[in-house]
Amino acid sequence: MTMYSVVSSNIKCVGYDESSQTLGIIFKDGGSYEYRNVPESVFNDLRLASSVGKYFSQYIKDRYRCRKVR
Repeated sequence: MTMYSVVSSNIKCVGYDESSQTLGIIFKDGGSYEYRNVPESVFNDLRLASSVGKYFSQYIKDRYRCRKVR
């Protein structure tokens, strides 16, 4: 999964795997998570959001199953 840096106070970078619809997020505190069954449009909107953290909180957090990678 290719990761892309984003401008955010809490999120370091995000990535997406089309084949599994998996969204990867690495937080600035070092935590890394994978969110399952996320539409590609949600990933694209996240990357382009004026506030990445706010978009994450409103549209991703607690809406998609996730697992901590590290």
